[in-house]
Amino acid sequence: MADKIIYNQPWFVYIAECKDKTLYVGIAKDVEKRIHEHNNWNKCRYTRFRKPLRLIYKEVCDDYTCGRKREKEVKKFSRDKKLKLAESQRFLASARNPKN
Repeated sequence: MADKIIYNQPWFVYIAECKDKTLYVGIAKDVEKRIHEHNNWNKCRYTRFRKPLRLIYKEVCDDYTCGRKREKEVKKFSRDKKLKLAESQRFLASARNPKN
């Protein structure tokens, strides 16, 4: 029963840029830990030979189901649309925290 609780907690959809400049879209509870796993393990076939990965975008979703749906949607985006999504997040973050 305890294992199912995590599916009802927030999940993140993320976009990572690989060494070869390709983009990888995934879902995780802890994005920073997942990026570390991509960079240090060989479990993911796509990223195995494209290390290191650099996180460029993350978005919170209400639960696992919502996260999977959003991941599927983002994976269908063109490269340009994914990069614009990441850029919009950087713009919003800098607008919230202007340098004085």
